Amino acid sequence: MRIGQGIDVHRVSAESDRALWLGLVRVPDAPGLDGHSDADVATHALCDALLGAANLGDLGRHFPDSDPAFRDVPSRRLLEATVALVHAQGYHVISGDVTIIAERPKLAPYLPAMSKELSSVAGATVSVKATTADGLGALGRVEGIGASAVVLIEDQA
Repeated sequence: MRIGQGIDVHRVSAESDRALWLGLVRVPDAPGLDGHSDADVATHALCDALLGAANLGDLGRHFPDSDPAFRDVPSRRLLEATVALVHAQGYHVISGDVTIIAERPKLAPYLPAMSKELSSVAGATVSVKATTADGLGALGRVEGIGASAVVLIEDQA
């Protein structure tokens, strides 16, 4: 068994038409995040945790923001590709846990759908929860949203 950990943070976008995606779920009536892809910090943190557990580096190594092919790519595709890389290394996902750090919007109504979507792609239970930064720092000032994730993977042999 191997453990991986991932973190991602993105700034709130100044573009009013940018959608907010978290945990593969569109969160309505909230400003989106800046990023080369859809900037889904929850999914990106999960991808980094999976890649780290399999000793495959990080998201930027496999899906660089310098590559136009990944411009505005849905994070579902990134997670699917990440899970495939983990499987190719001979591992399968046992479980995952994601924490989103955001003052706004309130995410409680969306957490079950996020868990369902991430679990479906990962092929294992991925719990999702949210917390605030209690008004501290850039995340507390609602300048961005962050996420952290941990995963457990196991050798398929």
